[in-house]
Amino acid sequence: MVDEAGSSSCAVGERCYLGVDVGTGSARAGVFDAGGKLLGAGDSEIETWRQSPDFVEQSSADIWRACCAAVRLARSEAEVEPERVRGLGFDATCSLAALDEAGGPVTVSPSGSDERNVIVWMDHRAVEEAARIDRTGHEVLRYVGGTISPEMETPKLLWLKENLPETWRRAARFYDLPDLLVHLATGADVRSLCSTVCKWTYLGHEPSSDGEGSGRWDDSFFEGVGLGDLAAEGYRRIGRRIRPMGEPVGNGLHARAAADLDLVPGTPVGVSIIDAHAGGLGVLGAAAEGGGPSVDALETRLALIGGTSSCHMAVSRDPRFIAGVWGPYFSAMVPGLWLNEGGQSATGALVDHVIFGHARSEELAQAARSEGRTVYDLLNDRLETLASELPYPAQLTRELHVLPYFHGNRSPRADPSLRGVISGLRLSDTVDDLALLYLATLQAIAYGTRHIVETLNEAGYRIADIHACGGGTKNPLFLREHADATGCLLVLPREPEAVLLGSAILASVAAGDHASVLEAMSEMSHVGATVAPAVDEVERYHATKYEVFQRMYDDFIAWRRIMA
Repeated sequence: MVDEAGSSSCAVGERCYLGVDVGTGSARAGVFDAGGKLLGAGDSEIETWRQSPDFVEQSSADIWRACCAAVRLARSEAEVEPERVRGLGFDATCSLAALDEAGGPVTVSPSGSDERNVIVWMDHRAVEEAARIDRTGHEVLRYVGGTISPEMETPKLLWLKENLPETWRRAARFYDLPDLLVHLATGADVRSLCSTVCKWTYLGHEPSSDGEGSGRWDDSFFEGVGLGDLAAEGYRRIGRRIRPMGEPVGNGLHARAAADLDLVPGTPVGVSIIDAHAGGLGVLGAAAEGGGPSVDALETRLALIGGTSSCHMAVSRDPRFIAGVWGPYFSAMVPGLWLNEGGQSATGALVDHVIFGHARSEELAQAARSEGRTVYDLLNDRLETLASELPYPAQLTRELHVLPYFHGNRSPRADPSLRGVISGLRLSDTVDDLALLYLATLQAIAYGTRHIVETLNEAGYRIADIHACGGGTKNPLFLREHADATGCLLVLPREPEAVLLGSAILASVAAGDHASVLEAMSEMSHVGATVAPAVDEVERYHATKYEVFQRMYDDFIAWRRIMA
């Protein structure tokens, strides 16, 4: 409900759900009502250690502290008493955490500090290990797009075993971060189909070896890549109980976690989900004209979850094997459906790198502070001024082109060794030059999305609409360039915090208030605004620049071969 002052609160007796989202730099929490309306939110920053470009580490204790702070802030803002929270859902980045037998942290860091017990998803220390796994050509790799990523967990586990043997000996449990949060909340050792299928090579579509539930680990894969001891232990350290997202875990919140979070012991906690996949739940269920979407309708939709990186999620009734696109993953986002996941390893991170690494970045930042605005607002305004005499603003980058693979390419090229290229620089470093480079970078990211959409559609999808959420969607220039560059209708959710909503959807299922995730999606997610793509001259312009985008990759590979 909305009170007379215009603020949201949960009416007496109304059902409320808590979603907790752990991103790369902070933990966030949101309280939602039964209709999917955000009533209150909170966030708390997380400390990150970067001892070199490829090593990114965090602390599980610090992450839990941030979650607790965010939950308390969210509930306070929503003015909801602890007993009014019907359920709790967690999502997080697919980072790898190590714990000892007593539940204490075990270092994953060359520094030797036990505090640093989390390898962050974007850490690329295991590039060589991923390449060695790929060279096995194992059948399991068919379900990760044919190529395993150093951002997944098995290459990181192999790196730990070979480089930190004492850590390998001491670690009693390895968790994907979303599953660790559920463990800390409930004390139960339950893993999610989402995390294990998407990041650990669990085969969720196959019968289980014990006849309970679905899915199995493949012994021959782990033995073949050098992790046979995990198989020999019966997968004790990486998960024996794998369950679907939203299923209630154990007896709910245990007393210690309830005290940490200031919630009621026994509050239902749902099996977790990866953060991008939570965003997919938060946006894909929305229906423009009443009622929930059919499976056929879902096959025309792409969920774009933008942030530090971007994920592109599409679901289908049947498995689709697409080279360079992760999956097909069974029941890893929408239960009963297969998921294909494209992505870009650096999007928000790339934009910030381009802006704040520029000679005029401090000048721009000072101007933004003095005006009480963001640097993105100022750059967007400057571009509109520069384009005032042009037929359309995108034309400003006619001679400036960016290949956005500064942190490699996640899909569909699936090559973490790729690097970025900028073509068309002048001997000038004004704020206007920065604005143009910023625009060209946004366009390059949009062309990366177009490449993923084309690849999905060639494999049988019929993507026509992009349902987008995340940090980038708060930038109107990001939205315009994505719509125009891809030719797709951009659909924005009514609730901008769609990732948090996805976790709240799981909370509602755990509480028993919705019979299924799809039912909860249909009732709690709604369409907000749409952005239609430009046609005619603008469409042709982007088609031409997209051709340059593809040619830049070909040229980069040619240069690499020459230098080899």
